[in-house]
Amino acid sequence: MKILIATEKPFSKQATDGIAAIAREAGYECALLEKYTSVDELKTAVADADALIVRSDKVTADVIAAAPKLKIVVRAGAGYDNLDLAACTARGIVAMNTPGQNSNAVAELAIAMMIFMARNQFTPGTGTEISGKRLGIHAYGNVGRIVARYGKALGMEVSAYDPFITDPTIFANDGVKMASSVAELYQNSDYLSLHIPATAETKGSIGYDLLMSMPKGATLVNTARKEVIDEAGLAKALEERTDLKYITDILPDTAAELTEKFGKRFFTTPKKMGAETAEANVNAGLAAARQIVSFLKDGVTKFQVNK
Repeated sequence: MKILIATEKPFSKQATDGIAAIAREAGYECALLEKYTSVDELKTAVADADALIVRSDKVTADVIAAAPKLKIVVRAGAGYDNLDLAACTARGIVAMNTPGQNSNAVAELAIAMMIFMARNQFTPGTGTEISGKRLGIHAYGNVGRIVARYGKALGMEVSAYDPFITDPTIFANDGVKMASSVAELYQNSDYLSLHIPATAETKGSIGYDLLMSMPKGATLVNTARKEVIDEAGLAKALEERTDLKYITDILPDTAAELTEKFGKRFFTTPKKMGAETAEANVNAGLAAARQIVSFLKDGVTKFQVNK
């Protein structure tokens, strides 16, 4: 069987070498497609693949149609909205992610972004400290929990909201206050760290009303997905509230306009870098390879994300 690593934004050499070693040990072939520039290249490469490992690469219905032998696709990372789950399910292809492998890298970036904005993007002028400030965490999963731990270590008062966690002891055991609603969380957060996935319910859900409800001088930090932001509502709030700030790891569609209008109150990384550490790169890649081998050999579907 053949495992294809297809990454427009490549893994590190250590990660690809590790994936190849895991494949060889299991008796499988490993092929590599890096820095490709068209979907046709991906479709050609996947034509004889039994398994596929990707990062943020889009695995669409067209890509799946071009892969008649494909049995499993693994997204090396937590989010999986770049996989067409319906198309995978229709073909009987198992889709997986690698939860937790990039979490520390993303959490560290979120904290770094808070400090970056508090210190005027490291330009001259008087900044502020994040110690003593209120940190809100929207979605308390793998990344959110680590952000909470780091925030507490820096002297922040931490609260969180997650609609899927109803047991208050989970928050209490971490020394985190449980917010009763999204509205309450935003109203009481000087820094809001956003970790919600992009779903039908969340897309465009963070906009004008929530931002306007935040305290004076508040900063919204987005290391999740750009689709959850209502960019028109964001721009309107930033225009009306000259004290608000927004920093994101996902390039907005209106990035140029936001930069021109709001200067140091807005910042975006040019390309998503939450998982761009050597450690996360290796962890996610090797986890993906091990999950593929476990599935192909023993039918293990622990991290399956489709039906």
